[in-house]
Amino acid sequence: MPRQKIILPETWLYETVVPIRITDLNYGRHVGNDTILGLLQEARVRWLRSLGYDSELLEGSLGLILVDLAVRFRSELTYGDDLLVRLTVSEWSHTGFELAYLGLKASDRSEAVRALTGLVFFDYASKRIAAAPPDFRSRVEHSGPPR
Repeated sequence: MPRQKIILPETWLYETVVPIRITDLNYGRHVGNDTILGLLQEARVRWLRSLGYDSELLEGSLGLILVDLAVRFRSELTYGDDLLVRLTVSEWSHTGFELAYLGLKASDRSEAVRALTGLVFFDYASKRIAAAPPDFRSRVEHSGPPR
C-alpha cells in the first residue's frame, strides 16, 4: 500500500497547544492512532469556539460530521509532551470543507503528525447533509492566521 501523501499549506488559520495526558497513551507508551483523532477533534472544537460556535453542533440541529480522514504519523508523542496543533481550511465545497492539520512537539517544533479531515454540514434532526450556515465561511475567512 502506498503511503499517504499529505501536502500541507504554508499558512494556518489557528493554532493551539494540547497536552498529552497519561490516559492518551497505549500499550507502547505513546499516543496511538485512536487517540490522535481525539486530539485533532479537541483542536478543531477549540478553533470553532474561537469562531463563536460552542462546539461542532453549530446552530440548532445543524452541525459538522466527519466523512474523510487521512493521517500520517511522523514521530512519537509521549506523556508530558505538548502537541502544538495548527489547522486551516484547505478546500471548500457547497456542503463542507477540508481541514489540514500539522501537529508539532511544542518543545522542539519537530513534526509529530499531519492530517486531513473532510467535514460536511449535517442536519442532525433530518439526518441529511445541509448547506453551510450563511456566515460560516465569512467567520473562517476573517479569523486570520495566529499571532
